[in-house]
Amino acid sequence: MTTIGGWLFRRRTIIPLPLALAVLLTPTAALHSPVVIGVGVALVALGEGIRLWGVRHIGVISRTRSDRLGPLVASGPFALVRNPLYLGNASLWVGFAVSASLPWLAPVFMALLAFEYHAIVRWEERLLEERLGDRYRAYARQVPRWVPRLSNPEVARNRHVESLQGQPFSWADTFYSERGTLIAIAVGFLLLWAKTLL
Repeated sequence: MTTIGGWLFRRRTIIPLPLALAVLLTPTAALHSPVVIGVGVALVALGEGIRLWGVRHIGVISRTRSDRLGPLVASGPFALVRNPLYLGNASLWVGFAVSASLPWLAPVFMALLAFEYHAIVRWEERLLEERLGDRYRAYARQVPRWVPRLSNPEVARNRHVESLQGQPFSWADTFYSERGTLIAIAVGFLLLWAKTLL
């Protein structure tokens, strides 16, 4: 699984393209429920909100395609769950499926993303444990992998937190770093709108 995870990690930007094609090319019912579309938009907004919060704390290292590691970050969403960016991505993709009036695609997307992210995370965790040792193991014991712990006083007390400049990114730097995802979201909704006109 870790070998597959390393391969997927290096290609994680292009792997979702089949998901995008499925949303854009699958026919939808003529009637689009405003409630369903609203739920989809809310899921996309939630996913991107989680991503922005995460990128603000982890910085540009979130964009790397190599096995280069940044500092161990346990602030912001990383104090609640170890993989907030992947959770945000899952919410984005499920939101797009629902926004396209294809809610039946949501569990399919969740299953595919669960496999992909589980493999990637296994690879990342092995790398982090090899390179950071006890510091990473202590963090992993305190912070769950997938289900956020809404308050984590243990992490708050044990501030073994590092960040790139000793503090979170500015919001301007965060939005700049996240510009590719924000553009992709805008283009995605534009294409969904165009699809409804066909």
